[in-house]
Amino acid sequence: MTPMAGTLGGTLASLGDVWGRDARRAEDRLRAAASWEERFTIATEVLGRRLGARPPVDPEVAYTWRRTLASRGRVRVDGLAEEVGWSRKRLWSRFRSQFGITPKRAARLVRFDQAAHLLATGQNPASVAAQSGYVDQSHLHREVKTFTGLTPAAVAVAPWLAIDEVAWPASSPTRNLVQGAERLADLR
Repeated sequence: MTPMAGTLGGTLASLGDVWGRDARRAEDRLRAAASWEERFTIATEVLGRRLGARPPVDPEVAYTWRRTLASRGRVRVDGLAEEVGWSRKRLWSRFRSQFGITPKRAARLVRFDQAAHLLATGQNPASVAAQSGYVDQSHLHREVKTFTGLTPAAVAVAPWLAIDEVAWPASSPTRNLVQGAERLADLR
């Protein structure tokens, strides 16, 4: 039996530990592929099939995620719980079981993502901190170090920021994550 999303938070796990025998089949297919185009097609198909096999996300959890994205991570979990009519504890538990992280961690990651992209545009860290909802520049610095182990200056030139909504709109990881969450919410 493979672990649930909520049990993996903050850990490293092999694909086999998470997907079981499906991981071996996917790896074999990917290794046998003759081109990168074929590998991407296989990966898209495998991930899409697994996404479709998941139980639907609670509408309240999907709403919480959409509000977190829309606010760029500047939402309070208590307020979101009140908006959906749940207790904070229930929202925390359901969100974690369905997304693998808590709503607060999700908000921190969304806020960090915005800050990292602003840093990549060349804006200074103090301005980025203010625009992204951090108390001050040192708060931004601590969050960047927590998530990446890097300083804000190092994150600003990180190659993983080159694939985003502006540079590569069709292949943006953020875009695909948002669309995947929206599809899960629509399945309900």
